[in-house]
Amino acid sequence: MKKIIYLLFFFLTFTFGYGQKKDSVLWKTAVEKVSDKEYILSAEAAIASNWHLYSQNVPGKSTVATTFMFDDSEGGFTLLGNTTEDEGKIIEDSILKTTAKVFEKKAIFRQKITVSKKLNSVNAFVEFTAGNEKEVSELQSVELVFDLTKTVSEKKTDAVSNTAKNDSDQDKGLLAIFIVSFLSGFAALLTPCVFPMIPMTVSFFTKQSKTKAAGIRNAVIYGISIIIIYVLLGSLVTAVFGADSLNALSTNVWFNLIFFVLLVVFAISFLGAFEIVLPNKLANKVDSQADRGGQIGIFFMALALAVVSFSCTGPIVGTLLVQAASKGGIAPIAGMLGFSTAIALPFSLFAAFPGWLNALPKSGGWLNTVKVVLGFLELALAFKFLSNADLVLQLHLLEREVFLAVWIAVFGALAFYLFGKITLPHDSPLNHISVGRLGFGLLVLTFTIYLIPGLWGAPLKLISGFPPPMHYSESPDGIGSSKSTVSIAESALPDGAEQGPHDMVTFHDYETGMAYAKKQNKPVMLDFTGYACVNCRKMEEKVWPDENVLKHLKNDLVIISLYVDDKRELSEKEQIVSKITGEKLKYTGQKWSEFQILKYKTNAQPYYVLIDHEGKELNAPTAYNPDIEFYKNWLEQGINNFKLL
Repeated sequence: MKKIIYLLFFFLTFTFGYGQKKDSVLWKTAVEKVSDKEYILSAEAAIASNWHLYSQNVPGKSTVATTFMFDDSEGGFTLLGNTTEDEGKIIEDSILKTTAKVFEKKAIFRQKITVSKKLNSVNAFVEFTAGNEKEVSELQSVELVFDLTKTVSEKKTDAVSNTAKNDSDQDKGLLAIFIVSFLSGFAALLTPCVFPMIPMTVSFFTKQSKTKAAGIRNAVIYGISIIIIYVLLGSLVTAVFGADSLNALSTNVWFNLIFFVLLVVFAISFLGAFEIVLPNKLANKVDSQADRGGQIGIFFMALALAVVSFSCTGPIVGTLLVQAASKGGIAPIAGMLGFSTAIALPFSLFAAFPGWLNALPKSGGWLNTVKVVLGFLELALAFKFLSNADLVLQLHLLEREVFLAVWIAVFGALAFYLFGKITLPHDSPLNHISVGRLGFGLLVLTFTIYLIPGLWGAPLKLISGFPPPMHYSESPDGIGSSKSTVSIAESALPDGAEQGPHDMVTFHDYETGMAYAKKQNKPVMLDFTGYACVNCRKMEEKVWPDENVLKHLKNDLVIISLYVDDKRELSEKEQIVSKITGEKLKYTGQKWSEFQILKYKTNAQPYYVLIDHEGKELNAPTAYNPDIEFYKNWLEQGINNFKLL
């Protein structure tokens, strides 16, 4: 099933011209055995047409150069000389405004090694940038595996926009978006604007199709037309904002505030205050085109469905695009593919097999109930965007208790609505509630009760990452705790340090933290994070509280948390010109983001680096990984390496 989804997804994205950047470079590895001790590791890059790959040496532009990093943390082999590359060609790069050596179509890089013990494979990472006449992609990273047991390794990996995430992480993210959007599409089907259109559509195809085969063919064309229309919408969002810039929106204050307002409007619409509709003139024009025969008429039938049902599907589509846009890349296309597939499937199936209509429940008040439930869910989601803006600005207006109080009120009201204690404008008279509605109401009530202890400091791991973190609270240790905010503030914190998650001492400035680490003779953990970073909160709330992990974080390390979305303005002295963008750095977060990209060739959050007092890495950095055992072992490896210095 997963393979089918990806085949369809990539077919559509390539069809409409997006996704080219993802597959601009494909890598495969090979191994040549020179002797029992010496091997030549070859990494071959297949470069898409109209793209070029930058050399390992680009004058003044090290951030776009191709870089190989071989993992020798376990020992067993030694690099002999530098990594060599093909001849390539010299171009005048209009984007970088410099002369650069690049490769087109294909490039081979070779590294000679000598082994000191039996090895089955050598792992490496290649970081690179692809470009063309119009743009330069962001830094990308691919893991390479060189199989020493075979002459040639057929392992092939896709070049994707990577911020310390491997391909499987990216694929899982897109698949998750697809699944959520697919389920949202089914929810949209069960709304008053869409569900009643199923029998109308079936009637249209029954009259238009002279044979059963023609009916099935037309139904398939109709379904594909629905998918194309919505995927085009996702493609438009990606094109307007830019696949590489979408990711930055998640921490943009104005983005979060605008979509907070937008989702509140959507929610109020679903609750019955008003309907969001497209102009009648547009709807009538599309509807008139649907009367045309042939495949063009079928396409306009699909467009008419999208237009007429907009008052119900619009808020859902808008919410999905907002969420997908904050993920970055081609996520909006994946979202619209999932949503439209769920919409298209029932219409196509019922149009192809009209006899199935008899099994459908009749339209009624239950459709409006579905719409109202979606309205409550949109209202709850809206406050996550408002919380992001508040966290980035550090205004402390929507602290953890207030956020949870809002959610308790929203989901509590939803429970009362499902139990029939609250009625809204378009509801039908309710003499009794069904068993299904009662069950769903009990589920919502259970969730509401689960949230209540969070006001007193319960961790609420089921919704980890959604509310503000524990320390962003009126009572960081929970109401009624033996500790108090005053006692924490008066405790002997080192100069420049702050109270972090789980009462840890953290520094928010690199130089100050490094000076303290030297004084204490402890290694440093650089924690590249963000106030609005959901995965950062998940690590802090699910992984860090583990007894063994927390012991190392509190006692064996100095933690320097660098917030890349920190909006505090830099002093005039600190406002230097960015080596990446050429613009002046204005905010503290921009300073740490620049530092992370230049030093570690990635801009992922969370991103953890263990270093010594000279800034040298103690082991390979790691990113988001909720595996507690892995994180504990990673910490212990770095700490032990520091002790050996």
